[in-house]
Amino acid sequence: MNALRENSWTRAWGVLGATLVPRPRAVLAVSAHWYIAGSAVTAMPAPRTIHDFGGFPRELFAVRYPAPGDPALAARVRELLAPLPVASDYSWGLDHGTWSVLRHVFPEADVPVVQLSIDEARSASFHHELGKRLRPLRDEGVLIVGSGDVVHNLHTYAWGGHPAKPYDWALRFETAARERLASGDHAALIDYAALGNDALLSVPTPEHYLPLLYVLGASFPEELVTFPAEGIDGGSVSMLAVRFG
Repeated sequence: MNALRENSWTRAWGVLGATLVPRPRAVLAVSAHWYIAGSAVTAMPAPRTIHDFGGFPRELFAVRYPAPGDPALAARVRELLAPLPVASDYSWGLDHGTWSVLRHVFPEADVPVVQLSIDEARSASFHHELGKRLRPLRDEGVLIVGSGDVVHNLHTYAWGGHPAKPYDWALRFETAARERLASGDHAALIDYAALGNDALLSVPTPEHYLPLLYVLGASFPEELVTFPAEGIDGGSVSMLAVRFG
């Protein structure tokens, strides 16, 4: 629902887009919601807006985010990740992990967007390594975006729209992740399960956590890390935004 709302998180996303200098020529997005067997990259010139959810108000399904694709960027991603086989995809598009955020960051939908899938069969270290291999894109004017949540446990989420106090374990794990992000401790963030029961509750399944590892891998050593948005929604979903550079 943040796609439609104005709140502290969506305002922070808007400020981020308005203050990016230079303005990116394109976006490569890694979304928790394209979690499949294998690696693929959207290669169509006009990706569709995917409404990959159910049970929400009709106005959310009416949202369209008509950002163009970038077949040349898709080819460049495949080049950087070779010899890993990366399929050129012409059927997926932009899922809500991508457009619900980007419609605030770039509300005119005038920046081309390409999505890269997350291979569900691979380890966390594999995804971090892909981020490292994608790092040259940053010097080519491409903004690499990971869309997920450091903490994402819908089984414990407080549905109903009323404010909920964050769970202690969610706060502890988010704090631990922030400290390691700030200190550049990649190893601990890759092997996040070693952080104990707080990690198991905060990351019961990996797909929402893994986008962070792509962005982490694409960062430069000793690069400035900031947190443009923060807070926990529904008690168990972190809205922390992490920016490198």
